[in-house]
Amino acid sequence: MASQPKIELNARVGDRVAKTTCYMCACRCGIDVHLRDVPGARAEVRYIEGNRDHPVNRGVICGKGAAGIMQHNSPARLRAPMKRVGPRGSGEFEEITWDEALSLATDWLGSVRRTDPKRLAFFTGRDQSQSLTGFWAMKYGTPNFAAHGGFCSVNMAAGGLYTFGGSFWEFGDPDWERTKYFLLFGVAEDHASNPIKIGMGKLKGRGAKVVSINPVRTGYNAVADEWVGIRPGTDGLFVGALIHELFRTRQIDLDYLVRYTNAPWLVLDAPGTAEDGLFARDGEGNPLAWSRDAGGLVSGKAGDLSVSLTGARTLPDGRRARPVFEHLAERFLGEDYAPDTVAAHTGIPAEQIRRIAAEMAHVAFEEEIVLDRPWTDAWGRKHDKMIGRPVSMHAMRGISAHSNGFQTCRMIHVLQILLGSIDCPGGFRYKPPYPKQTPPNLLPHGAPQDILPELPLGGPHLGFPHGPQHLLIDGEGNPSRLDKGFSWEAPLSAHGLMHMVIGNAARREPYGIDVLFLYMANMAWNSSMNVPDTLDALTATDGNGDYVIPKIIYSDAFYSETVPFADLILPDTTYLERWDCISLLDRPISEPDMVADAIRVPVVPPDRDVRPFQDVLIDLGARLKLPGFVGDVGSPKYPGGYPDYIVNHERKPGQGPLAGWRGEDGEAFGKGATNPGQLDRYVENGAFHAHHVAPEHAYFKHANRGYLDWGIEVGIRLSPEPTIFQLWSEPLQRFRLAARGHGERQPPEHMRARIEAHFDPLPFWYPPFEGEMTDAAAFPLHAITQRPMHMYHSWGSQNAWLRQITAENRLYLHRETAGRIGVADDDWVHVTSHIGRVTCQVRLMDGVNPHTVWTWNAIGKRKGAWNLDEDAPEAERGFLLNHLISELLPDRGDHRFSNSDPITGQAAWFDLRVSIEKADVRGRSGPSFEPLGRGGLPAAPAKLAYGKAFREAAE
Repeated sequence: MASQPKIELNARVGDRVAKTTCYMCACRCGIDVHLRDVPGARAEVRYIEGNRDHPVNRGVICGKGAAGIMQHNSPARLRAPMKRVGPRGSGEFEEITWDEALSLATDWLGSVRRTDPKRLAFFTGRDQSQSLTGFWAMKYGTPNFAAHGGFCSVNMAAGGLYTFGGSFWEFGDPDWERTKYFLLFGVAEDHASNPIKIGMGKLKGRGAKVVSINPVRTGYNAVADEWVGIRPGTDGLFVGALIHELFRTRQIDLDYLVRYTNAPWLVLDAPGTAEDGLFARDGEGNPLAWSRDAGGLVSGKAGDLSVSLTGARTLPDGRRARPVFEHLAERFLGEDYAPDTVAAHTGIPAEQIRRIAAEMAHVAFEEEIVLDRPWTDAWGRKHDKMIGRPVSMHAMRGISAHSNGFQTCRMIHVLQILLGSIDCPGGFRYKPPYPKQTPPNLLPHGAPQDILPELPLGGPHLGFPHGPQHLLIDGEGNPSRLDKGFSWEAPLSAHGLMHMVIGNAARREPYGIDVLFLYMANMAWNSSMNVPDTLDALTATDGNGDYVIPKIIYSDAFYSETVPFADLILPDTTYLERWDCISLLDRPISEPDMVADAIRVPVVPPDRDVRPFQDVLIDLGARLKLPGFVGDVGSPKYPGGYPDYIVNHERKPGQGPLAGWRGEDGEAFGKGATNPGQLDRYVENGAFHAHHVAPEHAYFKHANRGYLDWGIEVGIRLSPEPTIFQLWSEPLQRFRLAARGHGERQPPEHMRARIEAHFDPLPFWYPPFEGEMTDAAAFPLHAITQRPMHMYHSWGSQNAWLRQITAENRLYLHRETAGRIGVADDDWVHVTSHIGRVTCQVRLMDGVNPHTVWTWNAIGKRKGAWNLDEDAPEAERGFLLNHLISELLPDRGDHRFSNSDPITGQAAWFDLRVSIEKADVRGRSGPSFEPLGRGGLPAAPAKLAYGKAFREAAE
């Protein structure tokens, strides 16, 4: 073989390097942007590589990140503010000045705020600045604010936060350095791609076993040691069977349960009463447990290690109660969760389930990890070692995007807890500022009585109800929010229900609105269920011919499918042209051993008449005289825009968007006075700040006295009390009791059975709704989507370099399934759901569950969008399954609920059921929509290329 070429890895490719944070997905990796200075013109981006000092990616960069050059130079970039002059959807705009655009927006928004603030609906996509956008909406006074999490991962977040004060994804990570057995549940390769790739490399290098549970074998699942090709929506059954085996074989960390969970807490057995299923409590409200040493009742929070996990008790007042652990054991030892029972539903052989359970237990208990690292627990007990169970797990959207996702997420966490593997060496680890309390103390705001003209809300929109008393409803039980979040339809909707906003507004259910304000959310295409109905809603008119949604303001950097349906366009910059803040107030970049946040730095100036949306929002806040955006005399509080806000805004005294280099001398962390030079310090450090957690605080953060006290000291924790894991969720039981007729707030009659069935305080599995409500014989196949590793949302699928990898998508199905319906590779098929039909081309494969078909999401484009040619492959042979997914469950002649998890409102994208038949058409996907007007954008060059000028200059 010829010798490998020697490549100079540190060759200078530009005149200088600017460090910032990538925005090609949600990883928020550090990047080095190599710039070439051009005399008499702005600098040009020459090359993008990973920042080797950055805590997230440590120099690793993916295809998306490297292709940021073509995102920044996209022909789809908007050029100037625009006002619609033709019908919605026509793409007929006229360019206007920023003064005119901001005056128009101020007029529209100001009129609504003076009369009825809830008639503004302000929703944002994956913008990574929700602490600002939420603060703005709170000061405006509308209850109608949320971001994209309601259609992405609220089940994952809420399921974890209600159970153990953390979650997968941005809230925690596996202990990549020490875990020996790793399970992936429903993880595609677009989320956290660089950190997971780095971590998987470590696992494979150490010989750890990787087990993937996913209907599709691609990406991480393809390199796993064992692929479990499960049937979609049955993950809860599989996990329940693993729990069953742990109970059956008595391989559970009982000591861990006693120390850190509510397993010993006594649950009242009082059928028919208002306290059935609640915890027995003492006079101070502490939950009770039975202590063998004391021979009686003690506080379950006291840290008594002699408390019993089993045994019914009679309380002094004669009531009966049993420990949580006993209820849990009874449930999962039942036949419903026996491997032989669940095998038929999941498609996973019982022998495989039993073997995986045995392997996990063996690693957890026979291969434990011991660190000689002294620490003190929350009750003052000193430990000379940290003992770990080296089994870890990670889950994402494949679990979250089902109508049973919340309870399935909770089951995965219960599995971890029974093994004793949360925040221990080798297990799952919290990322600061997590863990929170269970549930967090943050409550939602926006009840009807709190919405008043020209007044702000009393607190943040999104939170974690502890019971019906915290719902945002009126005296008749009607929702306060347009999306029906925090109502009886979705009580624990911690991220809102963005997917329901447009349809509800068009139906005027629960009420109509005057202004819809969207940012970076392609709701007219790949971010909405039932695209045809969404387009109808955006263009619906009343009897007078006026639009039912009177005014739509939209901000984006690119000419997406949503731009033509807006009335006013506020063009955003690319991520290389602006300041951004990845804040502890929002979704920070922390790692388990460090508290970290970051910024984006404008490495090049815009060459168009565009402005960063954050600057625009702050400007609008000042024009509207919103509290917090103007000073005492009514002048703008942040005249320097977003960088001014980042440095000088304080959410609490001494706490602002960035935690690093606070204080007048810049030496404080977490809490401290504002520092005028703070951004300079971040820039000097590579656009991030990392504060390392002390080694003795690194594990058992939920009950580590040092970590808890330090967390309060630096402002990342509110309470010195430990986070106690909730195997039995009392908030869920409170909703169930309301459904049984108890309490001041009770659900409407048509919702009682739904809440009684699903708000079980112990996690359980139930079938996804669409499969139960449609004819299984007519729609026998599950249909799901994934995003490829090299693309994210619709951002990447307009990128010239990434389009060379994937410019069209196929429907993938198992060879056996294809054989039954007479379909071969490259054939065209009709895919039908209970609301519509899609025509597309197929590709056969072995690595997919036989009952499942799937495709890459967000590849298909509408003609006229993104400044692509009308005959672009994305429009000719690309398609979306969104056309087949209803935002409402099938009509049964009564109230139509959203196609969502009944607990959190999470969009149930992956519950879709379809049928397939061979098509007699070829060459073009469907449905086909009229081409969008191009919004005045100049035609894109026939050939998109970049870099030739650099090569010529070098020659």
